[in-house]
Amino acid sequence: MAWRVAFTSADGVYVNQHFGHARYFIIRDIEPDGTSSFLERREITPVCGSGDHGAAVLDDVVETLRDCVAVLTAKIGPAPRKRLELAGITVFEEPAVIEEAVMKLAAYYRRQTKSKQETR
Repeated sequence: MAWRVAFTSADGVYVNQHFGHARYFIIRDIEPDGTSSFLERREITPVCGSGDHGAAVLDDVVETLRDCVAVLTAKIGPAPRKRLELAGITVFEEPAVIEEAVMKLAAYYRRQTKSKQETR
């Protein structure tokens, strides 16, 4: 089972953008073995774009990411983090090379899956 993850990136190579400034998300499906495939680039209205950090804009962004299990971003404020987590989307805040982040996320999700199976 693949995990769908959204990345904030200004260049498609690095996780190097603040969540609220992102104009799009790079969406990738990550397999348990660490391989991943680019799914799409999802355009959004930046949460911080209007300067008012409107709840409606944040709601639209969360809805756009509804099928993702996680967001990996360089930086995120407490309100959007909480809103994403309430929607069941895990937030990771770590600037990184996307390919390296994919490997770390695959290892993390493998451990989580194994842990859940052991407690059953």
